[in-house]
Amino acid sequence: MVLEKMLQSQGFGSRKYCQQLIKNGAIQIDGEIMTDPKFKLDLNDLEYLVHSKPYTYREKVYIALNKPAGYECSHHSTHHFSVFELFDEVLLNRGLQCVGRLDQDTTGLLLLTDDGQFLQALTHPKKHVAKVYRMQTVDPIDNEQIQKLTQGVELRNETGVFAATDVVQLSPNEMHFTVHQGVYHQVKRMVAAVGNKIEHLHRQQIGLLNLTELEEGEWTFLNDAQILAARTQDNHADGMNLVHI
Repeated sequence: MVLEKMLQSQGFGSRKYCQQLIKNGAIQIDGEIMTDPKFKLDLNDLEYLVHSKPYTYREKVYIALNKPAGYECSHHSTHHFSVFELFDEVLLNRGLQCVGRLDQDTTGLLLLTDDGQFLQALTHPKKHVAKVYRMQTVDPIDNEQIQKLTQGVELRNETGVFAATDVVQLSPNEMHFTVHQGVYHQVKRMVAAVGNKIEHLHRQQIGLLNLTELEEGEWTFLNDAQILAARTQDNHADGMNLVHI
């Protein structure tokens, strides 16, 4: 791939703008200022500087964000901040999209990508990628509520029964459990269906990808192992361990 096309593919702007960056001496590779827009590049492990800021060539981007409260998963937020405000223009120019959504008051693991196939693999209803949520409830949790969640509940305007797995009570008003679907407000509606209400909701895990190291509001690019972990449908897959991020 030639230099100007590489820059355009990475979100730096139009072909004309990328040509201007090169003409202005803004691009460096291996300590050399690049002057030829048609210079042919080896994209393997390619690192480069744009206005002295380092970048790595990525054919597609896969990002994990520890989403803070008060942010909407929308490019056109209305009453709150948008999660896309946490990323620079270069990434946004690539067509970055949320892989599913978290409510504005829900925190935790949110994936973003410009890879449509990856997005489809994690969000298609037939995929059933496991997601683990930790929550605090308004009222104390009792054994009857846990039993109902495990057996499954019906949700208004939805088809079928929605059951939680791996339900664990952590304190009188705190528990975590796993869901395998992704319908609108599913976890909140399931807890409401058994006679309780969620006060705070946090997504801890997608597939085998577990959020342990990112501070709230921080994000990072996923490596190959983390991408595979997120796509693993069974979060108890034989011989596979959690991959932390």
